[in-house]
Parts: sequence; structure tokens; C-alpha cells
Amino acid sequence: MKKNKHSKIYKAIGKNLKRRRLELDLTQEKLADKIPKMDRSKISDMENGKEDFVFSKLLDLCDALDLTVLDALKVDDE
Repeated sequence: MKKNKHSKIYKAIGKNLKRRRLELDLTQEKLADKIPKMDRSKISDMENGKEDFVFSKLLDLCDALDLTVLDALKVDDE
């Protein structure tokens, strides 16, 4: 994803997704297996804030991670 005004938000979402995945002791590959039409590289890109994803993919990830969308969208004020 190119640098833009939303990059901070994408990075925060990715950080939240990765944190939850690690809490559940899942690899990116194991998580991808739980979601139709999702692969490990897509998850990696999302976790690293490099992917301009469609909202339905975020919903799929949140479902697989038992994470609320609001928790996924939290942005730290660092």
C-alpha cells in the first residue's frame, strides 16, 4: 500500500489483528485455512499495514479471531 493519510489506521488494524492471532497461538497459515479465499500472504500484508483491503475481509478475519470490529479498529495515540 502506498503511503497515504490512512496508513496509520491500516497499521493499527494490522497490529491488532496480529496481536489477537498470536494470543490464539495461530500461524498466518492456520488462520488463512479458516477463511475462504484468504491466503497467508494477504494476512501478512494486512498485519503489516500494506494491504488496502475490502471491509468484508476484515469482517472475515475478525470472525476467525473472535475479535470485535471495534477492537480491530482501535488506534493507539502514540
